[in-house]
Amino acid sequence: MIYPTHMAVLAAAIGAPVALLVAMLFPGSWYAGLGWPLAVLLLVGADALLGRGRASATLALPHAAPVGVPLSVPVAVSIVGPISGQARAPVAQVALAPDPLVAGDLRIDVAIEEGRGEGAVALTPVRRGTARLDTLWVRWAGPLGLAWRQARIEAERALPILPDVEAIRRQGAQVFQRHAVQGLLAQSDRGDGTDFDALVEFRSGMDRRAIDWKQSARHRKLHAKEYRTERNSQIVFAIDCGRQMSDPVGGIPRVDRAVSAALLTGWVALKLGDRVALHAFDSRPRVTSGFIGGAAAFPELQHLAAGIDYSGDETNYTFALTMMAARLTRRSMIVLFTEFTDPTSADFMVRAVARLLKTHLVLIVVLRDEELETIVDAAPQRPADVTRAVTAAALLRDRRLVLLRLRHLGVHVIESPHDAVPERLVEGYVDLKRRSLL
Repeated sequence: MIYPTHMAVLAAAIGAPVALLVAMLFPGSWYAGLGWPLAVLLLVGADALLGRGRASATLALPHAAPVGVPLSVPVAVSIVGPISGQARAPVAQVALAPDPLVAGDLRIDVAIEEGRGEGAVALTPVRRGTARLDTLWVRWAGPLGLAWRQARIEAERALPILPDVEAIRRQGAQVFQRHAVQGLLAQSDRGDGTDFDALVEFRSGMDRRAIDWKQSARHRKLHAKEYRTERNSQIVFAIDCGRQMSDPVGGIPRVDRAVSAALLTGWVALKLGDRVALHAFDSRPRVTSGFIGGAAAFPELQHLAAGIDYSGDETNYTFALTMMAARLTRRSMIVLFTEFTDPTSADFMVRAVARLLKTHLVLIVVLRDEELETIVDAAPQRPADVTRAVTAAALLRDRRLVLLRLRHLGVHVIESPHDAVPERLVEGYVDLKRRSLL
């Protein structure tokens, strides 16, 4: 494809007043004024002929990319033709077809030396899924800079976008170090749990209620029962992937924030010997898994989390949570990630959670609505700002009332900023485990 550059268009535009002036001054020789645009046209054709060549480009996409992490993709450009033998290095422009799963400047300039050049495209995956980058354009100008030659290069290029596992492993190691999980929880394994571990001699400082009087009489010494923290607990991560959870917070959808927090907590839970299951739903269950255990099962959990898709449906708490509870055969800890804005849907959620509390331990995780808080705290500049602030304050009040109802029912609630959800959830899980509430 060949078309003029901005310089050629500007040169032709400059010649228009000249042609008009010649026609006014010399009416009999008005056709002489057409010499300028014809000369520009000939120069454009000559430039296109001198800049001819055959272009090819390769895009070195990684096998997978984590969501929310900036990515630099190398691009190699090759132009075979007269342009490769020019003394000065021309510049080729490379552009990628946009994809809704990635953001960034998809157009770069690549310096061509001896027919080859390399550059890098900066991309930021913003949603999970498979980004298609099949179309790539390369254009370069001729020696005069008057004509663009453009080549369209088609190829199968797929970029799977997965949850950020490296950040999960890094944060998991930091959490283990900060909370001394290997130390504090190991110390609380004995003495503070609910499972019987061993019969030991009574020592000063032990709980007298743990004395086994029958065994003490048999051994003629005081013996006490020693307990340990219960392992093999069941943790269910229930992720609402409905319309409200698909809204972005800090540039990343809420459901992706929930997936990252669930994976980090699931990694810690698997390390501590608990069993983990994943459940995603909107108007109906979308992803339902059985319980997995052991640190080696984390890739399976990651694969299940990658299958959670975005949805525009309204969330049906009654149907989804009832179906999930029917699959549970013993007491479990249910971690529910959700978002609500209207009192009607919140009332359905409260009713569904109340039924779960009869058998299970429920922990609800919601993100702080920083947008509403900003509207409420901002000083009004116009009358419309006052109306907006009053409406936002009413929504925040309804939200706090719903969270208060949940706490009165006995639900553990975590309301956290979007960038602190994984750490806050791990802290809540570790706290509940230390208190033997699982």
